[in-house]
Amino acid sequence: MEHTAAYQRRWQILAVLSLSLVLIGLDTLVIQLALPSVQRELDTTATQLQWVVDAYTLTFGGLLLFAGGLSDRFGRKRVLTIGLLSFLVFTLGAAFAPSGEALVALRAAMGVSAALIMPATLAIIKDVFPAQEQGKAIGIWSGAAAIGVPLGPAVSGLLLDHYWWGSIFLINVPVVAIAVIVGLFLIPESRNPSHPGLDLLGAALSVTGLVAIVYGIVEAPRHGWDSPATLGALGAGVVLLALFVWWERRTSKPMLSVGLFRNVRYGGGALTITLVAFGLFSALFLLTQYLQFVLALDPMQAGIRMLAVGTMMLGAPLSPVLVERIGLKLTAAAGMLLCTVAAVMLAGLTVDAQAQALWGLAVLGLGVGIALPAGTDAVMVSAPAHQAGAGSAVADAAMQIGGTLGIAITGSVATTLYRDDLGTVPGADIARDSIGAAAAAAAQLGGDGARALLDAANRAFAASLDAAYISAGVAIAGALIALLILPRHRQEPAPAEASPQPEPEPAEL
Repeated sequence: MEHTAAYQRRWQILAVLSLSLVLIGLDTLVIQLALPSVQRELDTTATQLQWVVDAYTLTFGGLLLFAGGLSDRFGRKRVLTIGLLSFLVFTLGAAFAPSGEALVALRAAMGVSAALIMPATLAIIKDVFPAQEQGKAIGIWSGAAAIGVPLGPAVSGLLLDHYWWGSIFLINVPVVAIAVIVGLFLIPESRNPSHPGLDLLGAALSVTGLVAIVYGIVEAPRHGWDSPATLGALGAGVVLLALFVWWERRTSKPMLSVGLFRNVRYGGGALTITLVAFGLFSALFLLTQYLQFVLALDPMQAGIRMLAVGTMMLGAPLSPVLVERIGLKLTAAAGMLLCTVAAVMLAGLTVDAQAQALWGLAVLGLGVGIALPAGTDAVMVSAPAHQAGAGSAVADAAMQIGGTLGIAITGSVATTLYRDDLGTVPGADIARDSIGAAAAAAAQLGGDGARALLDAANRAFAASLDAAYISAGVAIAGALIALLILPRHRQEPAPAEASPQPEPEPAEL
């Protein structure tokens, strides 16, 4: 009876889940424009400032798989609600953080909460939507997951023009309140009633492995890709995840059926998501700086222009239609090719190319909107119903790791190109750290020296956008992988994994 009622209100449920995802995406980059204010008000060091951004990504990406297993065991609605409420508490704390250390800790806690939210949303979609509608629902889910990322700078810029830096977090309060209250009435509880219990060793291996890899990626631009710290973290992460796979193949109660990765839909879909996120996050990272420093736009103006990538909201509902008409592999490949075109457009930006930047963002959004739902649907249609939470966590982790890798690699290359092209104008030694540092150095110089330094920095940063060719190469590789690995048609799970799902029952107290 409860499942029938949930089916009748499934689109309202999807709206609540999408609202939760916009919240998560919004907080990925919402802090970027506020960093100068944070540094002034809290007297943070450069390292603390970097960790204000990275702490959220590190805990979010590292805990996704474990959080997905928790939702399968204890109930997806319950874990989602706990995640939303804890997100609200830590958001309020971050808004009024008294120090840089406190803000870093609260951002990390927000990442933990986000990890509880995201896998539960996909698992609930798999529970309340019939198989023939899951592709359409996941298309809308993907659009919501992606649109929150560029929305962050827009909201941040608007608030920073009128209020103190902590106000950027308060936008979360009404969003969480609506999601929790409406979700309590609409969303049914679901879990795996025959769940064998938590695999604590598997959980520990997956969490430490993912955290080590995300940490290595995040720290690579600071320490260098060939530094002992970076190589040690990445190597440890790979070893721990290999041990996780070894353990999951032998334990009687695995968190995730690792044999799923032999399924071309599941493994190929996860890889597609990773490569799409690489291009999206790296482009947003570079263009946020281009709009503010090179084009000299204020935070609100820059944030509004970032909304050009909102074309992903057009591509997301189009994706399942294309999958039905031209097939899974061609849809994913088409989206990746659009991402390639967008990356080439962004790599060719000059110091005065605002229109080209906006067109590049629009093309990128359309490509992401088409490719991301196709990859996510391929993962979810292959995941067994009883492991919907853990299965969806793989898709979420692929997105986070791909995005983090994109920012780290393209950001590192862009920084190197910027430093090489800056030249020897007065103030260059200070400006060589970043284009933001160039603006600060110019303010100290004043007069013609300031103008010469800013012109050199702007030209050097525009030239550093050649790093976007890396994203173009990744996107081309993604298109080829989609054509070679993904199957022609979207197909439902094999009969052994598609047995009728038991009617959801309340989780035990």
